[in-house]
Amino acid sequence: MYSWDNPDDRVAIVQMNSELQHAQLELLSAHCATHQLRLRFSADDLARFGQRDVLRKSIQAATALSDYYSSIEKKITGVEVVSKPPALTEKRICEGVEQIASYLRERRDHYFPLGTALTNHAKALMWPYFSATLLDRVRIVELAGSRLPNPPFYGEYRALGFANLPEIAHMHSLTFLDVVVFNEKITERTLFHGLVHAVQFEVLGLARYTDLFVRSFVNTRLHFTVPLEAHAFSLESKFASAPALRFSVEELVRLWAKQARY
Repeated sequence: MYSWDNPDDRVAIVQMNSELQHAQLELLSAHCATHQLRLRFSADDLARFGQRDVLRKSIQAATALSDYYSSIEKKITGVEVVSKPPALTEKRICEGVEQIASYLRERRDHYFPLGTALTNHAKALMWPYFSATLLDRVRIVELAGSRLPNPPFYGEYRALGFANLPEIAHMHSLTFLDVVVFNEKITERTLFHGLVHAVQFEVLGLARYTDLFVRSFVNTRLHFTVPLEAHAFSLESKFASAPALRFSVEELVRLWAKQARY
């Protein structure tokens, strides 16, 4: 068993947490893809028409992962039980939409003057996934020695029972319309993810994006199962797993918007 007092073990623990974080991102991507599958097709249809070998392998992988993480969970003390938040009125939902839209707009105006344009190297890596116009317009901010705080209205909604609000400080980045602010060192993958959200803002507009996000979060209760976020994770995974396969993020975002999948 590792000990933090052992210098050699400390190196291994840091490596362990790095690999854990990588595994978590891959799990989130798989969770999002499965969530979208669940939204579009019933379990009966999958059982009846799904390819048997793919289904069996998927079930075996999911079961093995569930068993493994469940065994770890049993060793964690003080696991918090989160109760289901109460249903919100339409008036309350609209108020939440306006609060978040105002927050995103205000933070965009704050960080835009601090941001820098993408380097030519970054633009080359991200094209043709994203249009040249978007890549020229977007600004990025890489925080050093600090992290984005949670929005000021978080306490209000946690008091209503929303305990699963995403911890902004733990996220790699947050996109404020056309400004991507990074809590951690920028990688090709995290830059891609942030730019996907910039495209979503561009295609949907701030008002529609925020309305879709809030209503989906109220329904799903989890940040990464909100379709806007699920799509970003899905495209990020596609980008990372098959870099030679180029595709237009804008076309796919417009397709999802047209099909009302957000």
